[in-house]
Amino acid sequence: MAGLMDRIRGLASLFWREVAKFGAVGGVAFVIDNGLYWYLIHGPMDESVVKARFVSAGIATIFAWVANRYWTFRHRRQPNAARELVMFVFINVVGMGIAAGCVAVARYPLAVTDTKALFLVGIFGTVLATLVRFVAYRFWVFNVELDAEPEFSRDKELLQTGSLRQQAARVPADAPASPAPSAVPGAPGEKVRRSPAGQ
Repeated sequence: MAGLMDRIRGLASLFWREVAKFGAVGGVAFVIDNGLYWYLIHGPMDESVVKARFVSAGIATIFAWVANRYWTFRHRRQPNAARELVMFVFINVVGMGIAAGCVAVARYPLAVTDTKALFLVGIFGTVLATLVRFVAYRFWVFNVELDAEPEFSRDKELLQTGSLRQQAARVPADAPASPAPSAVPGAPGEKVRRSPAGQ
C-alpha cells in the first residue's frame, strides 16, 4: 500500500511539473508570436498582414515544439523527430480551429455582436484549445514510455501483471484442472526401474 501511495504521489508531482513547463512554454510562444507579428506588420511586412501572421505563428510553433520536445516532455519524445513535428503541427492546427470555431459559433448561429462578449468567447476557446493540446501532447505526440523516470520505471511490468490478473479472473472457479503430464521414462528426475538380469 505504501508503494502504491508513493507511486501516486510521484505521478501527481510529475504531472504538475509537466503542466507548469507546458504553461511556461506556451507563455513564451505567445510572446514570440504576437511580438514578432507586431514587428512584421510595422516593418518588413506592413502590406502583408495575413502572411505576417502565418510567419509569426509558424516560428512560434517551431519554438514550442523544440521546447516541449527537449524540456517539457523530454523523456517522452519520439525517436522519429519528423513524424513528431507533423503530429505537433496537426494538433496546433486543431487547437486554432477550436479557438476560432468558438468565436464563429457565437458570432453567426448565436448572433452575438457585442465585442466584449466575443472577446470572452475567444478567451474560452483559447483555454479549451490549450487543454486539448496538452492532453494530445501528453498522450499522443509525446507518448514514449517513461523508463527514465523513477515513478514510471515499472509501467510495463505493472501493465503485464494487471493483464495476467484479468485473465486469471476470467477463468471459472470450478474449471477442471489440466491433467498433469505423464511421466516419461528417462526424463530428468524420474528413476527408471531396471528388470532383473535374464528377463
